[in-house]
Amino acid sequence: MFKAKARSVPPRFVTGVISPIRVTRVYPLGNRGEGLTTVIPMTSAEISTVQKSRTVPGQRAATDSARAKRDPFFDNAKFLLIVLVVIGHNWYPLIGQSRAIKAAYMVVYAFHMPAFILLSGYFSRHFEATPVQVRKLIRSVLLPYAIFEIAYLAVVAKVDRQSFRLDLFTYPSFLCWFLIALFVWRLTTPVWRAVPRPVLVSVLVSLAAGLMNISTDFAFSRILQFLPWFVAGLSVKRKHFRWLHRRAVRLWAVAVLVVALPVSYLLAPYANAGWLDMAANAVGLGVGTVEYLEIRLGLLAVGTLLVAAVLALIPERRLWLTALGAYTMYPFLLHGLFVKAAQGLGLYGKVANGGPPAVVTLTLAAVALTLLLTTPPVRKAAGWAVEPQWPRLPWLEHVER
Repeated sequence: MFKAKARSVPPRFVTGVISPIRVTRVYPLGNRGEGLTTVIPMTSAEISTVQKSRTVPGQRAATDSARAKRDPFFDNAKFLLIVLVVIGHNWYPLIGQSRAIKAAYMVVYAFHMPAFILLSGYFSRHFEATPVQVRKLIRSVLLPYAIFEIAYLAVVAKVDRQSFRLDLFTYPSFLCWFLIALFVWRLTTPVWRAVPRPVLVSVLVSLAAGLMNISTDFAFSRILQFLPWFVAGLSVKRKHFRWLHRRAVRLWAVAVLVVALPVSYLLAPYANAGWLDMAANAVGLGVGTVEYLEIRLGLLAVGTLLVAAVLALIPERRLWLTALGAYTMYPFLLHGLFVKAAQGLGLYGKVANGGPPAVVTLTLAAVALTLLLTTPPVRKAAGWAVEPQWPRLPWLEHVER
């Protein structure tokens, strides 16, 4: 089935690059693409080039290509959305004291997590649950979850003046629920790729979850209720995001956001912000089945409009903040520690008493905190927790490859 010929390369040609191995180039054969390959030994000149560059040919090009392929639009979107996450968590303790803050909070929460989850789904489209992919998912999601769940349990216990109790298997603390949800959503990607009309099915699952007594362990209720946004992300293509940047669509997006704020202000005194958390079911929200379905479908429609409007207004070109989009997990996972510490120090009570100037200052401080948590010193100090690596074991490295 395969025809190949190769020879071993003497160690002296690859000293310091790769230990004595068979270095080859691969070319396809056959006129009809039958999958036949031949292996052609590299020349001494090529191996010398490898020795000088200290990398395998194509490896550096692949790295440069990956960097070049980063789409500025998505990096801009991720950074701006994480800024809103940090702002929203700082606003939340104040929504009971200010109608204006509650109105702004409801608008932000109607789209910022849906948009974040939508993008998470979009970047999960090629996940096929291969052993290597699953191992990387465990390393990049479950390990940070365990680390930060312990950290948040410790901080919350300190703030609430309670004894610390290690418990990784009930409801995740604060924002750690998203890591568990992302792990589950991504693992189910192959299922949603096989299901006909996946978005419709996920919406039905989400609505049904809100009508049932779903366990809160591992944020299971949130996993199911936010599910449609992840599945929608699996279904969209880059051309759909480009369509949002048409001039007519962007003008429409401005109109949507301009209308959203005053409408939210009018509804703020009567609205229950708990609907936006997707954590409670119909009984917990105090409504019947029909009312629950009406409100949830309405929120899905409003969320879709706001997500589309916000993404339409995010620039596609490279900006000063574009590079920060590659490091959004740092402010996402770390900022909650500052929020909890601020609660323990009574900061939000002081802001509530300080009026609008204090709220504006808090908002600007939240933006500054987001920027701070993406800086190289922070990434260097917290990298072991945000982006943990497997122990350097030969057998483990072999499996990873």
